[in-house]
Amino acid sequence: MDFYDRLQHETQVEREALLSAPLISRCMSGDITKADYVAFLSQAYHHVKHTTPLLMATGARIPESKEWLRSAVAEYIEEELGHQEWILNDIAACGYDQEKVRHSQPNSSTELWVAYAYDTVQRINPLGFFGSVQVLEGTSIKMADLAAQSIQKTLNLPDSAFSYLRSHGALDQEHIKFFEGLMNRITDDKEQEQIIHSAQMFYQLYGNILRQISPEQVVSYAA
Repeated sequence: MDFYDRLQHETQVEREALLSAPLISRCMSGDITKADYVAFLSQAYHHVKHTTPLLMATGARIPESKEWLRSAVAEYIEEELGHQEWILNDIAACGYDQEKVRHSQPNSSTELWVAYAYDTVQRINPLGFFGSVQVLEGTSIKMADLAAQSIQKTLNLPDSAFSYLRSHGALDQEHIKFFEGLMNRITDDKEQEQIIHSAQMFYQLYGNILRQISPEQVVSYAA
């Protein structure tokens, strides 16, 4: 079994737990408010703004023996630059104050996601960061376009409110193929185990982010 297929198999339970988050099922059934959506975007902003710094930290710690992987990280950095600003623009298109979101504090679950990511990269093994790639890009492929369609239909929001979700649904289709190729080049057992463990953890942490999101959290972000 290729490592990417093994990664998919060994994270199935955690992935299904994430996808069972009530916010996802409510979104798909049309039972969602604009405040729900903005609350989701606000937490996305608070972790996505760390993607580029985390990728930079990962690239800096990859050993010379994996220079091919450092080059791949450089490609990821180029693709991910500025995505947090897309999220803020979507929030503004929903009628909320993007600057209030920019200067707000993340939920505790979001803060823990970010803290775990930095700790994994800096203290344990930089390859553990690819566990978060597995979670975010794999989840985006499954959910982003469908979620955007459902939310827009329910809330009648403009296309300009969905740059983050729609771009990731399409963009990550290409990213996940690239990611699959990278993972299949990881042959060291310990490195494989680290990526699997990190992915399992990131699935749980992201599920916690979704479960902590509440529309009441964005009352103070009104424009």
